Parts: sequence; C-alpha cells; structure tokens
Amino acid sequence: MFRSCLLALAILCMGACVALAAPMKVTVAHDATWPPMEFMDDSRNLVGYSIDYIDAVAKEAGFEVEHQNIAWDGIFAGLAGKKYDVIASSVTITEERAKVMDFTTPYYEVRQALIVPKSVDVAGIEDMKGKRLGAQIGTTGFMAIKKVDGINALTFDEIGLAMEALSTGRLDGVVCDDPVATNYILENADYAAKMKVALIIPTDEPEYYGFAVAKDRKELLELLNKGIAAVKEKGIEDELRKKWMGPK
Repeated sequence: MFRSCLLALAILCMGACVALAAPMKVTVAHDATWPPMEFMDDSRNLVGYSIDYIDAVAKEAGFEVEHQNIAWDGIFAGLAGKKYDVIASSVTITEERAKVMDFTTPYYEVRQALIVPKSVDVAGIEDMKGKRLGAQIGTTGFMAIKKVDGINALTFDEIGLAMEALSTGRLDGVVCDDPVATNYILENADYAAKMKVALIIPTDEPEYYGFAVAKDRKELLELLNKGIAAVKEKGIEDELRKKWMGPK
C-alpha cells in the first residue's frame, strides 16, 4: 500500500509538472484587411507579414498564439475589454495611443503613400486640395490627410472599400501605408491599369508598427520584446520581409 501511495503521488507530481511546463497561450487580434501585412487568403486563412512575425516571436519566446480576425473599428476597445491579449494589426505607435496601451519594440517602419489615377500628376499631397481623399477610419493615413487644409477627407471601414471607390471615380485619391498601397497596385490587374502610387508623404518623424498590449500586461510586453529581439538577431525578420515584400 505504501508503494501504491508513492506511485500515486509520483503520478500526481508528474501531472503537475507537465501542466506547469505547458506553453502560455496568447490570443492575438488582427484586422485581416491590410495586405500584405494581415489578410485572408483564398482558403479564408489569416496570413501575412504580421501573422508570420508574431508566430516567429511566439516560437522564439516560448508561447503559443491563437489568432482572431477583429474589425478595425472595435479592435482597441476589445483590447481594453480583455477580449484578447495582443493587437498585431499594423498598429502605428503614436503618443496618443501610448497613453492607453503599451507597445513593443517596433517591428516595421512604414510610410504613408498617396494613390491616384494614372492620368493625374501630383508633386505633393498639397496638390490634392479641393479633392476627395479616402483612408481607413482611425488610421495614420487618415491623420495624414487631415493635416492638409482644403482636402475633403472621407473614411472607410476597410481600405479595400476606399480603393474600390477610387477605381470607380468616387474618390480622387487614397492614402494608406506604403506596403499596402504597393500590394493593391501589384496584385490587382484592374487597379494597376488605372492607378499608381504617386508619392510618399514626407513626415518629420519616422512611423513604426508595434504590437499593442494593455497597460497592466508588463510581463507579456517583456516576453514579446524578448521574441522580437530574437527574430531580428537571427535574421528571421529579413526572411519574412523577402517573403512578403520581395527584395529591398
């Protein structure tokens, strides 16, 4: 009986050790409408640069990821409401956002691009005064438009809707992140025939993406930063850039 008790105790201890060793699961939100960063493929799978990047971070830092597709207009409220742990959805690090959430080390530098019809010549965004420019609501693209007086700024729930409005003549231009702008032109033959990336809008400060977490998740923030550092140091980041953006 004594041996049986010892055996039972050993089994219980082994079970407890396995439970403690189980990797942490982190739920990650993406608005999958922003190719090549995060989007749905033909099989309705979440794919893209940010998806692969956070997966690589998880592997390096030793946690598991559960991906969720969340609409952009509610994505920040969901983080505040603890519906998921991380936002990995091309979120630009800004002072205003940093007041209510924490950001990891930057994982991508981005610029704002202006897309116009091929027949339009434009030297700067100021040349679009009096015109209708579209952007996704709540993005830095929309913020860039609003900085210029005299432009009629229109918002859309998804950047794809803005691109379609430009294609059909309901807009005079679209502003969005440069990898997204390039992707839409390169991957859609109809858009490529009608539109062009006219220019990159100059800024005083560089713009970076970061993964966002709630203010009370310091340990998670440190874990993510550990993974990001490893992804950069091991050259994984360079491989992901080649995969999704092509050679520099």
